[in-house]
Amino acid sequence: MLDEILLRKLAEWRPDTANPTLSLTDPAGGWSVSLAADAVETIGAQFRHVSVRPVTATVMAPLREQADRLARQVTCLLEPLRVVEVDDGTAVAQIRSQAPARRDGAVRYYEVERHADGTTHLGRYESRPGESKREAIPFSLTHEALAKVVRDFAS
Repeated sequence: MLDEILLRKLAEWRPDTANPTLSLTDPAGGWSVSLAADAVETIGAQFRHVSVRPVTATVMAPLREQADRLARQVTCLLEPLRVVEVDDGTAVAQIRSQAPARRDGAVRYYEVERHADGTTHLGRYESRPGESKREAIPFSLTHEALAKVVRDFAS
């Protein structure tokens, strides 16, 4: 399974400026994962993004069902998730932190972008009142929490 392959690889992989990205595929399970990390330690890491994709085209549930399931199922992040929007025209659902964290006048939240084909991206963002742009920020997860997120995304 992809999550087990990822756990084994994270035990030995250490990113550097020349190679901050790790990509793995589980051909038998039909999914791949790609992640960018600033630092990986024994039990956890600081990530920039995590993406999970189906290796081959597969029949997926309707996008609304996928988004609702992910919002319920992904439970190992700092904040619970909620579906913000399902755009059938672009075949993308946006899922964000239910109650974003507030710190130093800024709002921090997770964002999951789920495509109808199952491709899923996870990032964390910070925005400040009065500013129109948000900034991608690193987020920390234990290896076990990351494996669960990947398992949830690949289902």
